[in-house]
Amino acid sequence: MAELTTLESLLEMGFDKNRAEKAVAKSGNQGIEQAMDWLMEHENDPDIDEPYVPPEGNVLGEAAESNVEQQTPEGNADGDNSNDENMETSKRPMTEEDKRDQVKRLEELMRVKQAERRERERAEEVEREKQRRKQGQELQQIRQKIQDDDMKKLADQRRREKMEDKMARQRVKEKIARDREERAQKFGGGASSSAAASSQPTLPSPSSPTGQGPPPTKKEYDESRIQVRLLDGSTITTVFKAQEPLAAVRVYIQMNGNTPEGQDFTLLSPYPRHVYTELDMEKPLKELGLVPSAVLVVTKK
Repeated sequence: MAELTTLESLLEMGFDKNRAEKAVAKSGNQGIEQAMDWLMEHENDPDIDEPYVPPEGNVLGEAAESNVEQQTPEGNADGDNSNDENMETSKRPMTEEDKRDQVKRLEELMRVKQAERRERERAEEVEREKQRRKQGQELQQIRQKIQDDDMKKLADQRRREKMEDKMARQRVKEKIARDREERAQKFGGGASSSAAASSQPTLPSPSSPTGQGPPPTKKEYDESRIQVRLLDGSTITTVFKAQEPLAAVRVYIQMNGNTPEGQDFTLLSPYPRHVYTELDMEKPLKELGLVPSAVLVVTKK
């Protein structure tokens, strides 16, 4: 019984002739297993169905037969023709049942090869998924570190801003305290000199030719009553010295009002309307026309 050639086996299994010829040629005509391996590895190649042109002088399916003929002995000296008989037996055409058996064995072999290939591809896919997850975790860690660094920088910046604001408030408080101390010393000396002057005898003033007294002098106020309307509509009222700067009112609002910490605001007079600037903060209340009383409104900056 003659075995099917590799090309015939592939055709019996239902492979396209062009693909079968390519598989036999590309595998070096080494056997059915090598040809099947080549087909499974290259079945998705873009040029798998392009016509195959065999090299000149080479006819597929004849190489194996020529090898068999070269290896067949011509007989021995004793006239033994057993090899000739075996050769004739092997060259007998295969029956349909023999072909089906051989094709069945080859199909089983192919199923085994395909199962091995699927298992190999599954293992490769699992490995790729592991690498993808690992890279995703590393990327997430990098993003988290960047976010943590940004949050840390923002927190440091806020701490610096709060510290600078606190120091600015402290400087204003110290300036107000110095101004009050200077005014206390100044007005204290003036009070003593006034007391000394009052102890001296009062001389009668000569009468004016017209018989009328001197014109009344304008009253000088040394204090100012300030009412402040806050952002929520509530009001607070307190008394300041006439020579205190407007910054003292601002600090008082920050310390006693319900303005959120860190909320910057502006002061204005409603009538006549006037918005006070940073330059106005250093001017005395008297110079700004806020004596003896005034109403100020707090607005968001």
